[in-house]
Amino acid sequence: MRCLIIEDEKPLAIATAEALKEHGWVVDLAHDGRTGLSMGMQSDYDVICIDIMLPALNGYDVLKHLRAGEVWTPVLMLTAKDGEYDQTDAFELGADDYVTKPFHTSVLAARLSALTRRGAKERPAELAVGDLVLNPATHRVYRGSDEITLTAREFALLQHFMRHPEVVLSKTTLLEEVWDSNYPGADNVVEVYVGYLRKKIDAPFDVISLETVRGRGYRLVPVSSSGPTT
Repeated sequence: MRCLIIEDEKPLAIATAEALKEHGWVVDLAHDGRTGLSMGMQSDYDVICIDIMLPALNGYDVLKHLRAGEVWTPVLMLTAKDGEYDQTDAFELGADDYVTKPFHTSVLAARLSALTRRGAKERPAELAVGDLVLNPATHRVYRGSDEITLTAREFALLQHFMRHPEVVLSKTTLLEEVWDSNYPGADNVVEVYVGYLRKKIDAPFDVISLETVRGRGYRLVPVSSSGPTT
């Protein structure tokens, strides 16, 4: 799961991000409202955490602009305030949950996971490209009636492709969206995982849905298979 944390207290933001990564999350950080809004509008996150008291643009305004821009990603508000008035404002603007500081990261991770299971209001329950179907809630993938077993990273990569069908996605974009904006590993990791996906979603069914666009990246196109080859 991919999370954006917009928090100006850098030590808290970094500590929270590290703790979430231990739970398997991919986490991006922004330390002011304007930067956070830009990241939230341009990237595809499963959930966004927003502190209310932020420089440049406060958390309420970030949330308001996200919803006005039809970004329906679940939002959890983080703040040291705990007054009923603050919670009412957040929910009226479109927040999905509200956590006060200090908090235990295990509790935060559980609340974030609950929000991702609920999903963004405008997203379909299942993603389908041709006869390839992915269910974000159950983490199951099917080609026709045949279930395909994927690792967590393979699933995240396929999910990103399926949210952008027939769109050419560059290696840089995929690395930033599915891994981490500061990923320290090898540059060819995207190519490697695309290869893994092809062996699972295409090769057994004698189809080519995950295409290479020379010099630009990859795209997922709709195809239908007659079942796994023998």
